[in-house]
Amino acid sequence: MTLNDARALDAADPLARCRDRFTIPDGVIYLDGNSLGVLPNAVPAALADTATRQWGERLIRSWNEGWIDAPARIGAKIAPLVGAGADDVIVSDTTSANLYKLLVAALRADPARRTIVSETGNFPTDLHIAEGAVASVPGARLKAVARGDLAAAIDGDTAVVLLTHVHYKTADRFDMAAWTARAHDAGALMLWDLSHSVGAVPIDLSGSAADMAVGCTYKYLNGGPGAPAFLYVAPHLQDRLASPLSGWMGHAAPFAFEDAYRPASGMKRWLAGTPPILAMAALEAAVDLWAGVDQQQVAAKSAALFDMLAAAGDSIGLECVSSHDSASRGSHISFRHPDAYALTQALIARGVIGDFRDPDVLRLGLTPLYLRHEDVWQAGEHLRAVIASEEWRDPRFAERLAVT
Repeated sequence: MTLNDARALDAADPLARCRDRFTIPDGVIYLDGNSLGVLPNAVPAALADTATRQWGERLIRSWNEGWIDAPARIGAKIAPLVGAGADDVIVSDTTSANLYKLLVAALRADPARRTIVSETGNFPTDLHIAEGAVASVPGARLKAVARGDLAAAIDGDTAVVLLTHVHYKTADRFDMAAWTARAHDAGALMLWDLSHSVGAVPIDLSGSAADMAVGCTYKYLNGGPGAPAFLYVAPHLQDRLASPLSGWMGHAAPFAFEDAYRPASGMKRWLAGTPPILAMAALEAAVDLWAGVDQQQVAAKSAALFDMLAAAGDSIGLECVSSHDSASRGSHISFRHPDAYALTQALIARGVIGDFRDPDVLRLGLTPLYLRHEDVWQAGEHLRAVIASEEWRDPRFAERLAVT
């Protein structure tokens, strides 16, 4: 593909209009939106209004003027992106906290089932939180096995299967409907982590009969660093499962100030403490940008961008560890290289920002809302130049930073 070919694709791109909704620094090709999304143009004004007018002028009255409803309101806006009903998603806490809530609730739902099944090599927080969850429920245990052994590990003792829909390192994607059915066939619940798939690939929680899901909002949804996460519970389970974090915002009548805890009905029972309103304001402005975006167009553009970078990597002998089947992966591409960290830093020095995943993976995110085909074509040229010149061997690129 030539540069002119890439520009022709941009001219015909139905998502090209979305790029102007974001602040993208000059001289930067940003391929790390799968780790932290760029700043939506609408966010600074939303934050300013929340701080100066809602907080500064309206003060506590703002709780009754929209703040108290923010978790459910924003959840309803995320719902179409995950194939869920508007009343089945709520924004609350972090992905880690939400995972803990749902895992413990699942373990407590059926005392005859005591096991969480998950995948070795899953994103670390999922396994760490699962360890904490089983430690909180007497007799519970975590069974983490290799991907190829997952099917055999799901049995009559399995309470819940915890899988990440799109793998954070390789971008491998599970067939959501098939694995949910496999869990259900064993009598287990199915919990999906959507952190690397929401806003990147089409998701259908309802159509797949998924029981529960969590996801972060600061990657492809561009909610900002540390933005509040979301969780989903299927309607038939919402009043059956109980959150172990019985905070006052999850109470049936929080302003009745009762000593005893009574969980709210529906999704509000998954709230815990007071929601972070400034972060909620930034997230809502970011999520609003997705209104009217066709998820199939997002998937198609992601596939095209992937093919461009895969071809660049192949031309210089880089090993691609991501599937070439677009239906079997998310929206990033990973290359294996023995000095992947230095290679990543050399690209960043050129303004091509990706990230590194230990021990040997260069990971490049493909965010169709604001990436152009031209950007990805140029990134491929930089990748070829860095490899050909071996500039990654500069000792300064081997110095490890705290965040990789």
